Amino acid sequence: MRNRREFLKNSSGLLAGGAAAGTLSVETRAQNAGGADADAELARLQTARRILLRGGIVLTLDRQIGDFGQADILIEDGKIREVRPEIAVSPDLTAVINASERIVIPGFVDTHSHSFEGILRSSLPNGTIFDPGYRETFEDKLIPAFRPDDVHAGVLVTALGMIDMGTTAVVDTSQINHSPEHSDALVHAFQEAGIRAVCAYSRGKGPLSQYPQDVMRLRRSYFNSEDQLLTLAFATSIDPKTFAFVRENGLRAVLHISNNSQALIALRDAGLMREGDEYIHCAHLNDAAWRAIKETGGRTSHAPAIEMSMGHGMPSIQDALDHGVRPSLSSDHTKVVAQDMFGIMRAVFDLQRLSILQRARKGEQNLPPLVTPRDVLEFATIEGARCANLDRRIGTLAPSKEADLVVLRADGLDVWPHSNAYGTAANLMNPGHVETVFIAGKVKKWRGRLVGVDLPRVRRLALQSRDAVMERAGFRIGLLD
Repeated sequence: MRNRREFLKNSSGLLAGGAAAGTLSVETRAQNAGGADADAELARLQTARRILLRGGIVLTLDRQIGDFGQADILIEDGKIREVRPEIAVSPDLTAVINASERIVIPGFVDTHSHSFEGILRSSLPNGTIFDPGYRETFEDKLIPAFRPDDVHAGVLVTALGMIDMGTTAVVDTSQINHSPEHSDALVHAFQEAGIRAVCAYSRGKGPLSQYPQDVMRLRRSYFNSEDQLLTLAFATSIDPKTFAFVRENGLRAVLHISNNSQALIALRDAGLMREGDEYIHCAHLNDAAWRAIKETGGRTSHAPAIEMSMGHGMPSIQDALDHGVRPSLSSDHTKVVAQDMFGIMRAVFDLQRLSILQRARKGEQNLPPLVTPRDVLEFATIEGARCANLDRRIGTLAPSKEADLVVLRADGLDVWPHSNAYGTAANLMNPGHVETVFIAGKVKKWRGRLVGVDLPRVRRLALQSRDAVMERAGFRIGLLD
């Protein structure tokens, strides 16, 4: 058998999309087929212990394994068993998907989302954090108007929308834990959606909030096993007491931080920062604050689209890279922009390169390297998994990891012919190319449609909750305002 380098060099798969798989029991022979055949294929995928993705362009994003112009991925009991060309299987025991003319990547990991706000999508299309009344409008009126069923609707529509766009894992910084019932509704929505989520328990509003102590009940009730899709973290503030609570209870800290270097330095000096803690935005931190993150093993989450559009500050992607921190990417919320990881990757790609190339035009020397399409794919996948403390389980397509993966349709005229797989996936594609999604080996999207989701019900719940929250808060919908 040819080795991987020879295969990449000689295979027609990268330029011509790969050869079709042979005659097997469950194949996607025609992507536009439907009816009973499609239902039978889906039923087989939902019950099969072994699933083979045959003949795709496979970007494992694991530098030890490498990437393939054409290869197969064998999934067994929800985990990746093999990744290589020409895996032999028994058709009677394995469901086989023809992945030719497809690019297979790890699922995206969004490391910072206020998921309950899904029902408020595009409610602040021109807004900034400097707007008069922004804090009073959203934090003091709209957020307190959420009831538990509104939290459920918002999180559910956000999580399902993420799966639809190829995001298989999310760190949720909830900020909606107004009561134990609100917290339960959030967890139940993630469970219903079937997405992988890190629930960062946060401070709520009102007299029924039981922050921080209710996190212990949640841990006993929902997070008593590591072998599940949902895991637990704790959203802290810069107050050292909240960090001390996290440390005393063996939790991981998630912190919004910008323009306040001294707070981070004080936390470091107090011995409260730990490996695996997550720091969000990180705009305009000084060198000492960045050293505190790096030296304590912290991870960073960057939401460039929100940061640029709402005024948080210049996205700190280059600051992170300059200090030896590989960034992860996030969407924040959809009140202003989309939770679309393709768009977020392009925002990073364009902004970082513009910044460095402008410095070159001014005659600067010894500049940092330009980020590449592969870099931003790593930021959106494996670096996201590391930030979420999930990299032992997901983030690359490697044997023994859980099968969180996305199949991208690569034969459309908007991307064909594709001469470089990284460039095609990161620079040319959009959520419309997400054809199939697996989470922990379970098919969540198949042939462009979410699996097992009552879409009319989800839409109805989201609309009803949006209208109810707006009415309670005293606002009206301005569709054309």
